[in-house]
Amino acid sequence: MTSYLSDLESFASLRTEKGETWSSINPEFATRMALQNRFHTGLDIAKYTAQVMRKDMAEYDADVTRYTQSLGCWHGFVGQQKLISIKRHHGTTDKRYLYLSGWMVAALRSEFGPLPDQSMHEKTSVPALIEELYTFLKQADARELNHLFHDLDTARSSGDSSAEEAILAKIDNFETHVVPIIADIDAGFGNEEATYLLAKKMIEAGACAIQIENQVSDAKQCGHQDGKVTVPHEDFTSKINAVRYAFLELGIPEGIIVARTDSLGAGLTQKLPVSTTPGDLASQYLDFVDCEELGSVDDAEENDVLLKRDGKLVRPVRLPNGLYRFKEGTGEDRVVLDCITSLRSGADLLWIETEKPHVQQIKGMVDRVKEAVSDAKLVYNNSPSFNWTLNFRQQVFDSWTEEGKDLSEYNRDELMAAAYDETPLAIEADARIQSFQADGSAHAGIFHHLITLPTYHTAALSTDNLAAGYFGKEGMLAYVAGVQRQEIRQGIACVKHQDMAGSNIGDDHKEYFSGDQALKAAGEDNTMNQFG
Repeated sequence: MTSYLSDLESFASLRTEKGETWSSINPEFATRMALQNRFHTGLDIAKYTAQVMRKDMAEYDADVTRYTQSLGCWHGFVGQQKLISIKRHHGTTDKRYLYLSGWMVAALRSEFGPLPDQSMHEKTSVPALIEELYTFLKQADARELNHLFHDLDTARSSGDSSAEEAILAKIDNFETHVVPIIADIDAGFGNEEATYLLAKKMIEAGACAIQIENQVSDAKQCGHQDGKVTVPHEDFTSKINAVRYAFLELGIPEGIIVARTDSLGAGLTQKLPVSTTPGDLASQYLDFVDCEELGSVDDAEENDVLLKRDGKLVRPVRLPNGLYRFKEGTGEDRVVLDCITSLRSGADLLWIETEKPHVQQIKGMVDRVKEAVSDAKLVYNNSPSFNWTLNFRQQVFDSWTEEGKDLSEYNRDELMAAAYDETPLAIEADARIQSFQADGSAHAGIFHHLITLPTYHTAALSTDNLAAGYFGKEGMLAYVAGVQRQEIRQGIACVKHQDMAGSNIGDDHKEYFSGDQALKAAGEDNTMNQFG
């Protein structure tokens, strides 16, 4: 393992080797620039972060309290600030990732403007966002290391050898802001070849984990909306294979595939698979299709599609749009079959899209999957599409009803009301929300918890609060009291926005390149000094 001093020695030797023509190259400056750019390509990042995820998955298998978390983001700056905040508050980025949401790409990054989550946005915007996120995370590394280099210079100039040694240790043990990104490829944006091509671009941009869902690509819907149409297992398996081949081609066999099933809320399929052997996967899929029994072929209409099921002639229920309907109440069974099939076909993690955050519901399905694949693990969407307050208050209401408690003071249909906020039921519901991630990981096999759209909502909320005051009676005080003063008092690095944008790094580079002739921005007249 290299260190600051060993790298410095190597660059010094290289300068000596190159002779007089390299006399203006300072080995210390070269060392610092090299350390500030640890990852040279997206593939470097994907290889590194894949190993991080594999380690975390193994640690979760050994101890279910060691689950991982992430927040969704739609801009490089947003992702950067999350990791800076994580390091500041928690001291480490361990077990913390980022999530790239297809919903947010569609809503916030498409050239068409805001779009619904239906795979209508440009697919190239997905790898572009991955690259952008890692550009900002690498810049966060450079900025923090730059501060350490200045601290090192200060310690040296003051002759404080113990401080110098401590700072060198911080540099040598620096923890990068570069963390795994679980990236949403939707349903693959086309056939298996299209999936492979896009997966390659995402991996080349730095993605070590790709999440793909079993919906029909050209009829994709948000997981929390109606009208979802799933594909037969062999169609989905071909796309899992496509993603794996993309990882293998690019030299990352450790790449992670997250197979998502939308079957719990999907009541339709676009096509009927061909069964070649009784009891095969296609026949299991066909068993879920809703059918009408016919007395004979004469009962069929012209151009009907017919099946033979258990020795009887049946007609699949086909809608006017040509889609076929699944039988009512088969959602959980289809989820379990999807999960087992995906894991046996090379997926590493599962994603079960549910209609509510309910640990026991998730556990019921995962336990069935684990009967076939014992180490099955989930990525779970702690979605803002759920009304968490109402859901958990109703869960407490129902559990307390079963326990025989007196609930006469509560109206189950109105539990969202603020009037209930300080009641025992609401307090218990909040406690269950607080422990949801730990409970889900301990009991329902959830390895990774994520919130898909957190900054979409936080940006809207904070902007609304600022606009209400700034354009109202508070005027400039709305910004000063509500934003800047809070940044200063809470130690938010962005209060020094010039430094965050790289001005000080640029000053140092100018000095490296031009020496005393460098025109630097961080002089006495820089107003950022007011925040010193």
